[in-house]
Amino acid sequence: MPKQGLPVTPALVTWARTRAGLSIEDAKKFGKIDEWESGTSGPSYPQLEALATALKVPVAAFFFPEPPNLPNIEQTFRTLPDAELAEIPGRVKLLLRKAKAFQLNLVELTGGKNPARRMIINDLKFAADADVAKAAAQVREYLGVSIETQQSWDDDETALKAWRQALQEVGIFVFKDAFKVEEFSGFCLYDDSFPLIYVNNSAAKTRQIFTLFHELAHLLFKTSGIDTLDGGYIEKLHGDPKKIEVFCNSFAAEFLFPTTAFEKEMLGQDPTEVIAERLAARYHISREFVFRRFLDRSWIDEAVYIAAAKRWSQQRRSGSGGDYYWTKLSYLGREYVALALSEFHRSRISEVQLANYLDTKPKNLAGIEDYFARGSS
Repeated sequence: MPKQGLPVTPALVTWARTRAGLSIEDAKKFGKIDEWESGTSGPSYPQLEALATALKVPVAAFFFPEPPNLPNIEQTFRTLPDAELAEIPGRVKLLLRKAKAFQLNLVELTGGKNPARRMIINDLKFAADADVAKAAAQVREYLGVSIETQQSWDDDETALKAWRQALQEVGIFVFKDAFKVEEFSGFCLYDDSFPLIYVNNSAAKTRQIFTLFHELAHLLFKTSGIDTLDGGYIEKLHGDPKKIEVFCNSFAAEFLFPTTAFEKEMLGQDPTEVIAERLAARYHISREFVFRRFLDRSWIDEAVYIAAAKRWSQQRRSGSGGDYYWTKLSYLGREYVALALSEFHRSRISEVQLANYLDTKPKNLAGIEDYFARGSS
């Protein structure tokens, strides 16, 4: 036990420093790191926070009993060219690190075991050249959500929550945040135990839903991925990486609106904007999504599609902040918050650690727990 300061795990300080490629001398600007690594003293909270920020690990990780065994972010992006990784905006890179921190937190909160009773990434596997329609049908059956159930949801918000819950039940944690970069819709980080999907909360609900299943396809290929509005980087890929990216887009489209359902819906119907809007509302997908189906079948020409898509572009909501506590619960997800609160109430983590797990300040914990007890946001 350190004589003063926070009781961090010495081995974790060494792990975080060496992982970042820093010597003890390099890291001394953050404080007496040699003493923290030997366990003779501990850092103050401001010192630990500065160290965690610089070394790109969550503050909570310094209290783990031993160093976690998770691959680096870059190692899991098998389908994204290095040049594209290098050009990812700073805000998105920050969120990638934040997502990695949540994976580390989950390792600690669960003892390294995903709480889901079954793991879709272990039970299902597809080849890059697999039949997309069959793969989508197999995943739908595994999730246990029928087309009729999908159509029964009241609105896009309800649909998004339902899909998120369905993924959570098969081992996929879903987090949300405001990306502040419109062209990035979301990403996923693969891990054998804690695969997760991160969604841009600023995007339209229907786009968020599409992102969930684009990224789910990536996770089924055991690779991390990024969903962008402009998929131009796909043309720079070759071999299986390119096949996987094409598959992920096709899979999400087929899963959410199967070709058989589309053809049945269009019997005796003209490919108009009114019909596109009606089908979009029924399946909780975007109008552009349906109109693209019309274009792909040459039922409309590209000029008509572009004009409609431009008018519909305002679908993406601008957002106005909202209530802090509901937003926090929405971003983290009730399942993750429940794990952290459970460990706290069992006295396994401190209040400071709980605040770090929930990515908030200690003064906000009472409010978060109060809102959590009220039910879904």
